[in-house]
This record gives sequence, structure tokens and C-alpha cells, in this order.
Amino acid sequence: MATQGQQSGQKVETREKRDIGAVRVGVMLALFLVSFQSMAQPRKVLFDTDSAFFLDDGAALVMLLHRPDLVELVGVTVVSGNLWARQGAEHMLNLLELTGNEEIPLHIGAQRPLANTPERAKVQRELLGGLTYLGAFSEPEPSSDADLEPPAGGSFATLRPRSQDAVSFIIETLDRYPNEVTILALGPMTNVSMALNLRPDLAGKIESLVFMGGALRVPGNTSPYAEFNFWFDPEAAQHVLRSAIPEKVMFGLDITNRAPFTKPQFDAIVAAETPIAEILLEDDRRTDWGFSANPEISTYIWDCLAAGFLLDPEFVTREETVRVDVDTTFGPSYGATYEPAGESHSDILPTRVTLDLDYERFMSLYSDLLMRPVGGAQ
Repeated sequence: MATQGQQSGQKVETREKRDIGAVRVGVMLALFLVSFQSMAQPRKVLFDTDSAFFLDDGAALVMLLHRPDLVELVGVTVVSGNLWARQGAEHMLNLLELTGNEEIPLHIGAQRPLANTPERAKVQRELLGGLTYLGAFSEPEPSSDADLEPPAGGSFATLRPRSQDAVSFIIETLDRYPNEVTILALGPMTNVSMALNLRPDLAGKIESLVFMGGALRVPGNTSPYAEFNFWFDPEAAQHVLRSAIPEKVMFGLDITNRAPFTKPQFDAIVAAETPIAEILLEDDRRTDWGFSANPEISTYIWDCLAAGFLLDPEFVTREETVRVDVDTTFGPSYGATYEPAGESHSDILPTRVTLDLDYERFMSLYSDLLMRPVGGAQ
């Protein structure tokens, strides 16, 4: 029979066990809530683009805008590539306004690459041949707003670019959200390179870099060796790939060549008769290489694969993690992507190079998002 002291001690011990148990339950609940909130929070994405009209960069932007539950666009930064940056900004502003996302800031960045120029491109074309696409270099650079062409619809958006330049905005954003921001780079990486040149320490503050560019084991699409984004600014691409960004995911021609876009797919999206479908149709009609001119052609949806990865990474079925570098020697292979060998490159952090995909899974995602009504979510 327990004494009064023993009974008192047992009560204290029981109470302590209950208290410890309550603390453990509280800690577990707190950890669960933190985990749940982390899972529920959309990924912060900085959308760095060289624009184009719609099918490529524009469609990628719309895909992300239609999934605010998964992606929080902290800003759009524009760089020269497909179009000069000032011209490209007009197409992006139009899409932001059309979709009711005027609160997302747009900042214009680098007007020219770090070293490449229209004059250098002309020399390369005349001496080496084989340059099939020059992007902004094929058009005069706008000297004023009067030189800009309106986006689809024939009128400029009332939404205007922010006064702060894109490079400063990138730096400010990474300082505000350290280790939280994914940079989605869909054009030449001039803006990103310039930001890292001013603040090398920011490389470690980037959660990840997902980019469309390069051609590691397939031929290029601007020259026989180089993909367009890397060819337009090889020095910037090399700088960024050699940086200390902890995770880099590459969507090069190796995987985008496996995602053709055909007229039946185009017709299905256009048939939705949404404002987005109208832009797609108008942009197709203004080109001499679109489906309106030649129903038998097929094209590709390069940038949309990189954007889709932020929404459903499982459509990528094969990838390799390797070191990737860029040829910056002016000559036939200017802008080419390659795997460096030897100890002199051992300090380059590896890149996840995507190589193949579940095409049907991706196209289902792509078509669904582009066929949604403007303002449609999830």
C-alpha cells in the first residue's frame, strides 16, 4: 500500500508526464502548421523575359498568371533578345493589363547584350553563314517611344513600366526575399548577369534559376552550334552558369525540340475564343511563318516548358546533372553550350539539364491554361 508521500510523488510524476506530452503535441502541431503553411505558399517567381509576341514568352506568362495558387509573380523584368527591351515591354504590359494583373510591376532592363552587337552579328553572318535568326538585331533599335509598335489589339496598354531599372529591381527583390525567389529566365541572361556583377553575393540568395537556353547535345537554332538566347549574349550566359546559384535547371533545345506545336493544337486553343486566343490568332496572322500562312508547319513552345516546370515538374521524365559552360570566343561556335572537362572547371556548380518529357502531360497543362477565360484561376 502506497504511503501518502508516494501517492503525492506519483501525482506529480503523472502531471509532469502530461505536461511533457502536451509540449510534444504542441511542438508537433506547430511543426505541422509551419510545414502546411510552407506547402500552401505559392513560389515567388521573378519573370525575366525577352518578350516576343505571344506564342513563346507571352504564353509562358499567361500560364503562370492563371495559377496564382502555385506561383506568386513578384515582378516582370524585360531584356533585349527576341525584341528590343523597350518594344518587348509593350507586349508584356498588354498581357498584364488584359489579365487584370496591373499590380505586378514591370521593369525594363538591358537594351543591349554585354558584348554582342548587331555589327558583330552581321560579320558572323557574312563570314560564317548559317545564322538563321537574329531577333532584335534584325530591327532598328527604338530611339524613342514614337518608334514603338502597339501590341496585339492595335493600342498600347495604359499600364506603364516602373521607373526603376530591371537590374536594380532584381537586386532589391533578392535582398527583400533571400533564398525565396526563383528566377525564371526566358531570354538572354543579361539582366541577371549584370545584377550578379554588381552584387556577387546575391547568387547564394537565389532559391533557383530555371532558364530556357542552350543546346548541349543537339544543334543550335540560330547557328549550327548555338541556341538563340545564349548566342545573343554568350558572355552573360557564361557568367550566370559559372555563378554560385545553388540550383540551376536548364530547358535547352535538347528538351524543347521534343515539344512540337502543330496546327490542330493551335486551332483548339483559338476555338476557345478568349482574349488570349485572340492574341494568339492575331500574332500568327502577322507573321509569314505562322499557321495562317502554312498550315503544314510545326513550331515549338520553348519558354513554356520552363514555365510549366514551375507548375508541374513531374512532366520532365529525364534529366542529367552536369557542368555546363558557354563558348564566348567570337567565331563559328560563339554561344555554344558544352560540358567542360578538366580540373580548371571543377569550380563550376552542376546544372540540372532536362532532356525528355511526358509530352501529353505537358500539352494537357499548356492547353488547359491557355484556354481558360481571362481571370480564371486554378
